[in-house]
Amino acid sequence: MGMMAEATPTLPKMDPSSLNRSLRRNIAALEERRRAEAAAATREERIAGAITAFTGSMRFVYLHLAFYGAWIAVNLGLVPGVPKFDESFVILAMEASVEAIFLSTFVLISQNRMAAAADKRADLDLQISLLAEHELTKLSEVLVKIAERLDVRVAADPEIQEVGRNVSPEAVLDEIEAQQGR
Repeated sequence: MGMMAEATPTLPKMDPSSLNRSLRRNIAALEERRRAEAAAATREERIAGAITAFTGSMRFVYLHLAFYGAWIAVNLGLVPGVPKFDESFVILAMEASVEAIFLSTFVLISQNRMAAAADKRADLDLQISLLAEHELTKLSEVLVKIAERLDVRVAADPEIQEVGRNVSPEAVLDEIEAQQGR
């Protein structure tokens, strides 16, 4: 078997400065919105976010490996000169359980905040999609009229007729729910 060709992009990589002004403006607006939302976070949300970020890091894992490893080594009698203080590991189990309760709470707080942000982005995506669909419907109407003026018969085409109809978001959601309920 021959060597597989290396995958190449369909377009060469673009210089970000070559993006059109509207796209760069939109990117900047979204980034500014994220900064504003981060600045508007409550003190408790910022603390929960910082704790979640730390506990989701390898530094946290290494710290726990060292802490729990030392605790276990001492209480197994592997460290000469250091007396055992939790031979049954009950204190260690209790400490780990309490820590797990607090960590899971911090993670849930952070997830709730992220879910709210995701909901906002999904709403924005939906609104933009609905606007684009409406604009394309209007554009198809104009194109059909231009085609008619040029004696190009497209109005009878079922696909063109379908594209020319506005979509009701409520009807789409009702159909999705009906399909999921089957």
